Amino acid sequence: YVGEIIASGSWDETIKLWSVNTGRKIRTFKGHNSCVNTLAFSPDNQLLASGSLDCTIKLWQVNTGKEIGSLTGHSASVSAIAWSPDGQFLASASADYTIKIWQTTGREIRTLSGHSLFVNSLAYSQDGTILVSGSSDNTIKLWQTSNGKEILTLKGHSNAVGTVALSPDQKLIFSGSWDKTIKIWLLNTGKEISTLQGHSNYVRSIAISPNGQTLVSGSDDYTIKIWQQY
Repeated sequence: YVGEIIASGSWDETIKLWSVNTGRKIRTFKGHNSCVNTLAFSPDNQLLASGSLDCTIKLWQVNTGKEIGSLTGHSASVSAIAWSPDGQFLASASADYTIKIWQTTGREIRTLSGHSLFVNSLAYSQDGTILVSGSSDNTIKLWQTSNGKEILTLKGHSNAVGTVALSPDQKLIFSGSWDKTIKIWLLNTGKEISTLQGHSNYVRSIAISPNGQTLVSGSDDYTIKIWQQY
């Protein structure tokens, strides 16, 4: 949140906002009936979306802590959420093997079906036309957001794909897997161009620097690795 606020979700069913500068708690959001798995600020930082084991996505006003919407439709835990770049839509990934796209009014627009196991991670392209998903079925899929059609399936990982990210120039997809590797793919063709090896356990999280030159990964091997010239 513009470098000033951190949001955290917990097994205690709450969400908390914290001041980066002071470390103090700003407020607590209560409304979910089970643990909070995933959080995402809207592009304008006015709303916070949360996904939970209770199968719902909730929308909160950041400045008041008020719950303004509850999106229901998934039949299993919500594992990841992502805002479209224009802030008009929200995508959710679930252990029910599906992805749903919602209007911020709470209306479900469409369901993307094709994965054969849990969907763990989502990333929108910068223009909002493509959604990238990573799944426990070992694949990454690219979807056309306008009609929900599957564009490509990327195969190469030998275990669950836990996290996906796009390079700032939108040319590359990065995927982190339980097979302990990170793979790099061309967005336009789906071709695998590199595999980064070094972690000794599941890769849970990846992030790309704004200039696209540095990749950071977090793993169950208790390390964070920083990669350059990948």
